[in-house]
Amino acid sequence: MAKTVINVDGMACEHCVKAITKAVGAVPGVSGVSVDLEAKTVTVEHDPDKAPLDKIKSEIEDQGYDVVG
Repeated sequence: MAKTVINVDGMACEHCVKAITKAVGAVPGVSGVSVDLEAKTVTVEHDPDKAPLDKIKSEIEDQGYDVVG
């Protein structure tokens, strides 16, 4: 299990937290999602073989947020 921190721009409210948590949490292989609005980060616990980082980043972008870096 890997723990990855992703920098995300555009998050501002509880709706953002719920949208990202729901979308990323639905990816097979993801076991945990934590959104920090102040730090502008999303921390994801995932199995890299089942939930590659590219897939997770794509889910965040599909919700209308910008992955930085």
